[in-house]
Formats: sequence, structure tokens, C-alpha cells
Amino acid sequence: MNSFGWQRLLFHDASWSFLGEITFRVLVAYLLVFLFLKFSGRRGIRQLSIFELVAILILGSSAGDVTYREDVPLVPVAGVFVSLLVFYRATTWVMNRSERVTALVDGKPVILIRDGLYDLDTLMDLNVSEDEFFMELRQQSVEHLGQVRLGILETDGEVSLFFFESESVRPGLSVMPPELRPEYSCAPDEGRYACNQCGFTLTLQAQDRRRCPRCNKQSWSKALANARVS
Repeated sequence: MNSFGWQRLLFHDASWSFLGEITFRVLVAYLLVFLFLKFSGRRGIRQLSIFELVAILILGSSAGDVTYREDVPLVPVAGVFVSLLVFYRATTWVMNRSERVTALVDGKPVILIRDGLYDLDTLMDLNVSEDEFFMELRQQSVEHLGQVRLGILETDGEVSLFFFESESVRPGLSVMPPELRPEYSCAPDEGRYACNQCGFTLTLQAQDRRRCPRCNKQSWSKALANARVS
């Protein structure tokens, strides 16, 4: 077999008539996916739960195969879509009537921040990327954790934040990128520092080597105390 054989690479055994059939197959797959989303009751797909993502992946696999493979007939694929729609609606029906099933399928909202500090139980149980989480906070005009009264990770992956009033803001861990948030194991000078693991703040003297009394880690950055500007 010759490498870079353009006839094989571009067309293989496909005829011009089959290329026209592909256009029809794509139209059918497009309509099936549209009808699934329409009749499944979703108003949008900005954020998908794990359950919904599984359904979309199955849809994508079925729609992808039927669009260009001549050995995949349309009617069985339509049967896949109808069956999946029935399973989807049946699952949502059960979820609407059982909190236990809803929690099993979609999960529960999780508290990440409480009174300007990380929730330690959550940190132990969840595999949360700090960089991604800090980016989410910055996009909501948060500069440090002391501005946040309550932070909740919703079941769709969104983070809901509730803020302290300006006069109630406390010193907190900066959410700036690492190059703007130097970390220290030994305090370079006297001041208020925040634990990089849990957000606990403490006044340290110059050259202090303290472990956090809340999580026992020894990594500090200078705490910020300014009010949030939305």
C-alpha cells in the first residue's frame, strides 16, 4: 500500500452517489439528536450532569456511525434513539419521585467554602483542582477567600457563591495565580498569612516556621483583606 495515496486517503471506495447519501444520513442524525433533546425536556446544554453526559455520548456514537458508514442502516439507529429517550424519561420520572435516586444519579451539592475557609471534609473527599477552582472564583470577581461566606459546588459543576458584606470581610487566602501568590514555609516578615491548604489565617512574626493549627500543613502566603469589588 502506497503512503499518501490521495484516492485512498480522500475517497477510498466511496462513490459520488454515496457522498450524496452521507448528506442525507447527516440530516437524519441531526434530526434525531434534535428530537431527542427536544422531547427529553432539556432547555439547554450549558452544563450537563453525569447522567445527561452519558446519554449525549451514546447519542454521539450512534449519530457518528450512521452518518458515514454504509453498513449501518438508519432504522436500527432510530431504535437506539427511541430506546434511549424512553430510558432517559423513565429515569427522570423516578428521580422526580425519589431523593435517594436523584442523589445517586446526579450527586448532591457540596460545600467547598464556609466563612472564608475551605471545608476540610470536602477537601478530603473530592478531587478538586485548585487552579480550576481559583479560576472560577476570579471569574466571579473574588480576590481572596475571606470575601466568601459560603461556596457551594452544584451538581452541574457550577460554583455558587454567597459573599460577606464589605464591612464583614475577613483576611483570607489569595486566589491569584501562583506567580502573584508566593508561598512560604518561613515567614519573610511580620504580617497576616493564610494557609495554602485550608485558608486558615494567622499572624506570623518574621522567620516564623509555623504549622497550620487547622490542617497541620506548613505552606503560607500573605493574606489579603480587601473588600470585593463586583
